[in-house]
Amino acid sequence: MAAQQLSRATYERLRTEFEDLTTRGRIDLADKIERAREEGDLKENAGYHAAKDEQGHMEGRIRLLEHLLESAEVVESCPVYTFVYEGETDDMAETYMIGHIEEQPPEGIEVMGPESPLGAALLGARAGDLVRYQAPGGEMRVRVLKVEHI
Repeated sequence: MAAQQLSRATYERLRTEFEDLTTRGRIDLADKIERAREEGDLKENAGYHAAKDEQGHMEGRIRLLEHLLESAEVVESCPVYTFVYEGETDDMAETYMIGHIEEQPPEGIEVMGPESPLGAALLGARAGDLVRYQAPGGEMRVRVLKVEHI
């Protein structure tokens, strides 16, 4: 399976979340389930069922984090592209970080996956390049205004 590229900051944030969920999170939820059990009949115990649902969601998140952390390739920075679609003016520019959905870029910057048609086409582009990519509605073109790494 291909490695997921994560910035160092994102990797550390996910590792901290994983450690918290697998320790404190599991203990707190087990206590919550035990308290709900003590309320009586489990068949009609909404608190018990809510806690079990929460446990399922938490375990799913733990499995996802475990997979991401095991397969991660840590990169020092992620590319950020500012571009306009062909025919638009520079004041209509859009800015995207190319990276994993778990990245948390600064405000005003969206995240785009490197496997998306536009994301794949932008990788390696430089300021001034006209980048073409295939969208569901046909070929699209964007003009790259700026490339940064954050």
